[in-house]
Amino acid sequence: MGRAAAVALVFLVMVWVRRAAPEGAETRGAALALGFALIAAAVTGALFERARLPRISGYLLFGLACGPYVADLISRPMARSLQLVNGLAIALIAFVAGLEMNLLRLRPQWRAILRLGGVTLAFVYAVIFAVLWAAWPLLPIWPEATGLPRLAVSALATTVVVSFSPTVTIAVIAESRARGRLTSLVLALVVITDLALILLFTLAMQFARWALGGTAAEEVALGARLAWEILGSFAFGAIVGAAFAVYLRLVGRELTVVLLAVCGLLSVLGDRLHFEPLLAALAAGLVVENVAPPSGDALKDAVERGALPVLILFFAAAGASMHVDALATVGLVALAVSAVRMAAVRAGVALGSRAAGLSPPLSRLVWMGLVSQAGVTLGLTILVAAEFADWGATLQTLMVALIALHELIGPILFRTALARAGEIGRMDAPEEAAPA
Repeated sequence: MGRAAAVALVFLVMVWVRRAAPEGAETRGAALALGFALIAAAVTGALFERARLPRISGYLLFGLACGPYVADLISRPMARSLQLVNGLAIALIAFVAGLEMNLLRLRPQWRAILRLGGVTLAFVYAVIFAVLWAAWPLLPIWPEATGLPRLAVSALATTVVVSFSPTVTIAVIAESRARGRLTSLVLALVVITDLALILLFTLAMQFARWALGGTAAEEVALGARLAWEILGSFAFGAIVGAAFAVYLRLVGRELTVVLLAVCGLLSVLGDRLHFEPLLAALAAGLVVENVAPPSGDALKDAVERGALPVLILFFAAAGASMHVDALATVGLVALAVSAVRMAAVRAGVALGSRAAGLSPPLSRLVWMGLVSQAGVTLGLTILVAAEFADWGATLQTLMVALIALHELIGPILFRTALARAGEIGRMDAPEEAAPA
């Protein structure tokens, strides 16, 4: 009750500050949003944890409830101010993911992971494409499209709908302090399948450009740009990770500050060089863990101290930026597409588990880690909307509604799976031997 009362008190103080300010006075700056979000979202997350729900769901719902579409305590300018931490948060979350992917420990599972991922992705893609194609005249994207344009747009829309969210998946693992077979499997699976979907998106964009009258030069430019972003991001991240590993070995002090500085470098410099911060930070973490693994708990403690405030701000800002108006506009269609997607993911994982030889207890839980959608999906959607302004804007509205649904449902499902597998809170436990 004490924590709930603290949230209510902070909420009332924020209401008073916003209402009592003279008209025209600026009470919507970054400092007010920062302090309010850090205090109230942190306590809300703790309440969710006591209820055996993910902390990040608490951060998201706090942001949604206080955001411009509900209580308007965090206005649109304030939400944009909070989003300044987005790049740093994505880099930090991905870096932690890289630290959790020990390739030596995962080696016995790689064949199973590839089979599971391949079968799941193929099945989900086929089901979503068939449903979108059959229901196309009823969808608010471009219902009058026929023939080759309809085929191209359906393929592109399918790629975006199927995509997963490494960011949210990794964040749930980090805040749950999870470790085990399910954690490793879902983490590797979501990263590999999302890379495959980015490549599929490249092909689908090129096909759509050609089918709708684009030029060959534009197709080559898009392919070259995405190749630079993927391969260059891994190379850039590996270089930064190697430099950080050297610092860990030779200096090893003030690791929280240096870790945040490294993630800031991956985010800011990577963005200027047109790299993907998620991939670059993942590569950096992989290098630190597999090439020059740190000794002792110093890096783990630095991650814990640095991650919490960044995660709070990142997901509170994401909640405040959720477009509730998009849910109101295409809510029923989004619910139907979401239900089809979740059913397809569950069935696809079941088929893939048989092909990979996964045991039933594990195979029944994996699909729950593949529901979330977030930044990568939104980024792909923005590319489509910018390229095809006429029908791309409608697809973006639908995808924003889907992302809002899956961003709320996905973390709860995945944390439930981790709890059933008994892997929550095991990050402090000794390393397990690789499963046969």
